[in-house]
Amino acid sequence: MRYLCVLLIICTAFIQLPSWRKIQINGKAQGTTYHITWYAQDSTFGQPQIDSILARIDTSLSIYNPLSLISRFNDSATSVNMDVHMLNVIRKSIDTYQQTGGIFDITVQPLVQAWGFGPKKVSGLPDSTTIRSLKKCIGSNNLSMKGNVLYKSKPCIKIDVNGIAQGYSVDVVANYLETHGIGNYLVEIGGEIRVKGHKQPGGEKMKIGIEAPGENDYELSMISKIVSVDSGAITTSGSYRKFYESDGKKITHLIDPRTGYPEQNELISVTVFARDAITADAYDNALMVMGLKKALQFVEKRKDMAAHFIYRTSKGAIADTASSRFYKLLQLQ
Repeated sequence: MRYLCVLLIICTAFIQLPSWRKIQINGKAQGTTYHITWYAQDSTFGQPQIDSILARIDTSLSIYNPLSLISRFNDSATSVNMDVHMLNVIRKSIDTYQQTGGIFDITVQPLVQAWGFGPKKVSGLPDSTTIRSLKKCIGSNNLSMKGNVLYKSKPCIKIDVNGIAQGYSVDVVANYLETHGIGNYLVEIGGEIRVKGHKQPGGEKMKIGIEAPGENDYELSMISKIVSVDSGAITTSGSYRKFYESDGKKITHLIDPRTGYPEQNELISVTVFARDAITADAYDNALMVMGLKKALQFVEKRKDMAAHFIYRTSKGAIADTASSRFYKLLQLQ
């Protein structure tokens, strides 16, 4: 019996535990690309499940899908019944509208469309009369919720959640990974990122690069800073991402709902770190519209986020700065 016990101990010592696997999937969704990496000893899901999740979100939140819930709301004179995705995004959007004093406003859709960034083609820039008319239909205070029903106070109210939907999608995918026991991952959709845990089996922190201007501020093509974190989300909004030129002027997709016109300030890009991607994604757009001084003051008062700013100085040079909490993230490298 003693020899049998020794044999069992020796055999047990040679039983190998499952090794870590690095699993990566890449695809297209929401008019952009996605890249997801996770570390696991086994995995019972893959790209089909991720694609299904993102397709389901599109049926709720895409203004480019004429049958989506948001398109149905925009076509309606009064209301729409929301699913869980639309409910979560609208609730966060209204909260961000209130927190930013109306700078983040999903009812900006008529202006976004008029300036040529919506699903329909337009000819020419809107004049001041058109802007004044459209502004009568702007303001998230014209939205209200009762249960899962979203109401509008005016038939002309239309919404566009492109400034928050990708961040939300990142969170949905991340939460799906976590419900399947994945504790080490990086989810990226259209440049919006959320991470948790570490690379395996080495345990290194995951690193996220921040774009920096190349030859001009129309295209950011180099990495200027690297942030190392083990939990949280990082998103970026920039005037270089969606724009066109008209009569020598740069027309950006970032519309100030207070004026009705595209933002015109020194900021080139804003990168926000927050606990989740829906928060980071919502506020990076609002901070871009605020301008550097007000945006930096706003972030410093918040304990739930940090931000990095790339801007053009009064002399035309490109410079950068960050909130105090963001500098601490850089020191973790």
